[in-house]
Amino acid sequence: MTPRTLLLILLSCTACARIDHIGKPPSFTPPEESPERVAMAYSAVPDLAVPQRSTDGASLWSGTKSSLLGDRRAMKRGDILTVVIEIDEKAQISNSTSRSRSSSESLGIPQLFGVPQRHDPKLPDGASLADAVDLSGKSSSGGDGSVKRSEKLTLRVAATITDVMPNGILAIEGSQEVRVNFELRELLVTGFVRPDDVSRQNEITYDKIASARISYGGRGQITDMQQPRLGQQVLDAILPF
Repeated sequence: MTPRTLLLILLSCTACARIDHIGKPPSFTPPEESPERVAMAYSAVPDLAVPQRSTDGASLWSGTKSSLLGDRRAMKRGDILTVVIEIDEKAQISNSTSRSRSSSESLGIPQLFGVPQRHDPKLPDGASLADAVDLSGKSSSGGDGSVKRSEKLTLRVAATITDVMPNGILAIEGSQEVRVNFELRELLVTGFVRPDDVSRQNEITYDKIASARISYGGRGQITDMQQPRLGQQVLDAILPF
């Protein structure tokens, strides 16, 4: 494969995402391709081998989710729960360092098997091997650094249990897409939760999700304008200045 062909393939692949919304709003992700739909479609089939009495379905004290006092929390693959994301964090760090050093070294060989006396006459006027080496050095450095960050994000998204681990931990994944004019906002949430952390309202906060991956971004005409072009990104990565 020639470099020219490789470059054309790379440029065509990078342009596919932008060609999708030329002259029209960005397309939604087909729900048929989502892991949530796969988990719902291929979840465990309820055990109907043992028939229930007709009075069990009408009882207020039955253990099923349809009863008045039943536990409606998500427990198995394909169930849905609500993830509450409320991030309000602030961080401020300030560092200051200062360092200085000075040193001086002097080495003389007035007597070394007669070498100075033998070579001094051959040296220019004023030069002597009595003080063979004289070194001095001085260095100083100082630095100041500060970090100030503030993040605030409040979102709610429905997530689906995509798998149940052997130890009972639930793997969840949720996605949400909102399109306004020609800009599409995407929210993605994945992670692992304990069934005990799911509240009675079938909700869980983001700080109780292990290996949480939360992405809030989008695509569209505004995002395209804010992102540097591919050539500029390549040059920024390889240029040493």
